[in-house]
Amino acid sequence: MNDTKQQDTGPFPAGLSSATAAQRLQTEGLNELGQRQRRALFGIVRDVLKEPMFLLLLVAGGIYLIMGDRGEALTLLGFVLIIMSVTVLQERRTDNALAALRDLSSPRALVMRDGREVRIAGRELVREDCLLLAEGDRVPADARLLSAHELATDESMLTGESVAVSKATGDTMYAGTLVVAGQGMAIVTATGQHTEMGRIGQSLEEISLQTSPLREEMNRLTQRLAVIGVLLSLLLIALFWWLRSGLLEGVLAGIGLAMALLPQEFAVIMIVFFALAARRLAAAQVLTRRLHAIESLGETTVLCVDKTGTLTQNRMQVAALSIPGQRLMLDATTPTRLPENFHELIDYAVLASESQPHDPMEKAFHQLSGMRSPRTDSDPDLRVLAREYELTPGLLAMSHVWRSSQAHDIVAAKGAPEAVALLCQLSNEQQRQAMQEAESLAGLGLRVIAVAKALHPATQPWPDHQREFQFEWLGLAALADPLRLEVPDAMAQCMRAGIRVVMITGDHPQTAAAIARHRVKPEQKLALVEALKAQQEVVAMTGDGVNDAPALKAAHIGIAMGQRGTDVAREAASLVLLHDDFASIIEAIRMGRRTYANMRQAMVYTLAVHVPIAGLAMLPVLFGLPLLLTPLHIAFLELVIDPACSLVFEAEAGPADLMSSPPRSTRETLLSRRQVLHSLVYGSLTTLVVFLLYQQMLGLFDHGIARAVAFVMLVTANAALILPARQADRSGKKMLSQVTPTTLWVVAVTATALWLVTCWAPLAAAFRFESLSTMQWMTGVAGGLVMLPVFELTKYLIQPVTPR
Repeated sequence: MNDTKQQDTGPFPAGLSSATAAQRLQTEGLNELGQRQRRALFGIVRDVLKEPMFLLLLVAGGIYLIMGDRGEALTLLGFVLIIMSVTVLQERRTDNALAALRDLSSPRALVMRDGREVRIAGRELVREDCLLLAEGDRVPADARLLSAHELATDESMLTGESVAVSKATGDTMYAGTLVVAGQGMAIVTATGQHTEMGRIGQSLEEISLQTSPLREEMNRLTQRLAVIGVLLSLLLIALFWWLRSGLLEGVLAGIGLAMALLPQEFAVIMIVFFALAARRLAAAQVLTRRLHAIESLGETTVLCVDKTGTLTQNRMQVAALSIPGQRLMLDATTPTRLPENFHELIDYAVLASESQPHDPMEKAFHQLSGMRSPRTDSDPDLRVLAREYELTPGLLAMSHVWRSSQAHDIVAAKGAPEAVALLCQLSNEQQRQAMQEAESLAGLGLRVIAVAKALHPATQPWPDHQREFQFEWLGLAALADPLRLEVPDAMAQCMRAGIRVVMITGDHPQTAAAIARHRVKPEQKLALVEALKAQQEVVAMTGDGVNDAPALKAAHIGIAMGQRGTDVAREAASLVLLHDDFASIIEAIRMGRRTYANMRQAMVYTLAVHVPIAGLAMLPVLFGLPLLLTPLHIAFLELVIDPACSLVFEAEAGPADLMSSPPRSTRETLLSRRQVLHSLVYGSLTTLVVFLLYQQMLGLFDHGIARAVAFVMLVTANAALILPARQADRSGKKMLSQVTPTTLWVVAVTATALWLVTCWAPLAAAFRFESLSTMQWMTGVAGGLVMLPVFELTKYLIQPVTPR
């Protein structure tokens, strides 16, 4: 092969010298894409620290530190470190996984260096390297063909088309495409960011990432609560000083109220929920590159899919055979053996293909021949492929001449129907019938190939052009790129969930028109996504090729195929499917809806338990009673109760109608007025009952015992609130029957911690409690459990009436 190539390569047969290649590599850089998009650890930490919620926590911790309360300051700073660690580890883990995925599509290159064939890493390729290409090779850089022999490439990564593109001398080979047939030699014209693939990758930097509505809403809620907390704290300090003339105690009361109202849990809940959802998705082979995409999944109204490789398997299969006067449609019900009169058609289609094909169409012919027809290549009369006639731009057909022991050589041809009709010199009527049948098959969305045969005397020389053979028309073979097996069920689930599926592709339903089809360019796919967004749709875009990357980044959720997808597509996407399973997209949407629904219930609960904490910090001051809660008590409630309870809500399976209801509106807030009302009523009831108990206990026992019993009741009521708050649409009986192991674990840990701080003397003293007897402790627990039916009744009364 090398000798043949060197005759046509002009000044490039020896390739570059090693010294020149090394110098050029140093000057122009590695043949890589997307390196600027990879973030260092410092960059990840910096981005995390820019979040307003983290800044608020840092400021609050600093204020406590200035006031001399190191414990509270360290508590808040501990929150910051925990949240930051979770976020940074998740981001770092994602980047590492992407680095491993990068190896899946990193090609190696066979080049001429110093007059010798050398195989090098694709990243070391430089401009003007002499590149040797063969079937199965991934083209590592843009290059201009110096010579070609029946060369064809799969450019679906760039164009979205699954049909191979024929290449001739002088044509351009594009980085990332796959050689599916033939051999060739090319001179590298561009590497890295300067290739067509790199140009599309650079255009991604001009597209801004979508903001997170939930994060913006959370920031607004955080800011409002922070302002309210500061104002109320100042008011409480002023009231305490005015009513009791105790400035120091007033400051402590104000600090307690500020801690009750500072929304540090909101940051914890959002990050923990998203991080755990990302871990669950990873277990389902879906890599989360941007956590806010999990939020947007539940809002998805339109799923844009790239046909080739996403809905389809990106491989051809024979769907129909046609001989004059008869058509045979092939599917799973077709008999194992083809009817005898179709054998010749498929056998000659195989003979016109490569013996070890890489082209999906030729693979389909071989597969059908092996499964449903006797294999022609086992015939002892057909031994050697003696001559090949290449497909040319002027004649879209190719022929193989087979030398046999008989008196005649056998010639097999295949190609575009009109080209093969020309080879066969059909009459006008025969050509009309053949083209009519070809158009009919193409109308089914199939790729149509014509097949012909000829005999040539073995004693005569072969002609210079395949037109000189006396071909006989055999018929048509129509091929389809089959759907992935999981797609129909996934589509049905999308319909039930109210998600519209839009296919974006360069393919035309009429394959006859597809001969002159207009390809969908990256800019056009991007425009389609932007148009849908302008119509207030929430767009999820799937794809695997370079041509999908701009649309992937512009969409609210970009979903890239990880196995066969390009680096550029994976870097642009929010989610990456590690196993290229279309059904996992539906699982990701389910997880997004579940996470949002559970987060909403967790927020309802968190807001509800903060109402009594704030109320019980203020009421004793207003009524002239000893303080019930100190900053240490509130720290216990927030550090032990709230984070643990958030795990209960995250583990919930979600509402029963999770995937049978329409997507939530982008205008829908995390907490509706009804849900805020739920929280306020739950919290107010708890505040009232606990305060009345505390007031009664002060008349019977010392302050230390009264405070401890009231504290036990408050914690128990907050724990009991978990059950009605888990799902707003469940009855009390159903809730009790569906208690999860996580719920039981949280209740057990909470009860143990509560017993230790109120009954074990050393800890009770540290919390300024007097250790309780068993009866006193059970009194507080019973008082808290009494709130459970009250909560359930409240939920029933506030719940809107569902029409029957």
